[in-house]
Amino acid sequence: QVQLVESGGGLVQAGGSLRLSCAASGRTVSPIAMGWFRQPPGKERELAVVISWSGSSTYYADSVKGRFTISRGYAENTVYLQMNALNSEDTAVYYCAAGYGTVPTVTFHYWGQGTQVTVSS
Repeated sequence: QVQLVESGGGLVQAGGSLRLSCAASGRTVSPIAMGWFRQPPGKERELAVVISWSGSSTYYADSVKGRFTISRGYAENTVYLQMNALNSEDTAVYYCAAGYGTVPTVTFHYWGQGTQVTVSS
């Protein structure tokens, strides 16, 4: 089993930045890919970003491309999501996920509890 714990969500003004972190523990068998999904109010969960085990492959949804950056910290088995130029459409619960496969067609098996990001206009 793999446990994922997110942190870093909160309230930010439009145009601002936030950094989310996700720490993985348990049986984190490589090569495990990690990503972030988000679920806006009243909408379905959508894939935002994915990063491969090595960090060499990434995927960004069009809605976040150029504004969000995903990176990995191997010592802590942690993934980070730097979010810049936030707008009201980024308001959502953000979920960390982990799984196996080739980016972007990763099959996600493990999920975090989610962290709320609210962007005020």
